[in-house]
Amino acid sequence: MKYANLSAAGIVALLCLGGCDNAKPPQTVADDAAAAAQKASANVAEAQQEASKDNAKMQAQVDDKAGALNNTQAKGAYDVAMKQAEGVHDVAGERCKAAAGDAQRACKDQADADYDVAKAKAKATEISRTQP
Repeated sequence: MKYANLSAAGIVALLCLGGCDNAKPPQTVADDAAAAAQKASANVAEAQQEASKDNAKMQAQVDDKAGALNNTQAKGAYDVAMKQAEGVHDVAGERCKAAAGDAQRACKDQADADYDVAKAKAKATEISRTQP
């Protein structure tokens, strides 16, 4: 009985091995190749879609960072322009002290007006350079 089971298993194994080397009919091979090509095409399309989504996501992050950089640069330029305007205003105010009476008042008024113009220009420049 032991040998019967062993010999039956051996025969089945030989039949399986013998069937592995048999060529498939041309139509079956063509069908299998077409199915594999279709699956490969679907996999490529899916990979392209995923890559496109990933690229779009990264581009959005880059755009956000670029906007933040631009806003930071605009703020920095505004701060520098304001410090320059304040410096010019302070120097003009000191020079006005050389005058007396109405001339001194007119000089200070002109310095204040120039300072207001410089502040407005700095703010306009900042606003034009910032992104929403």
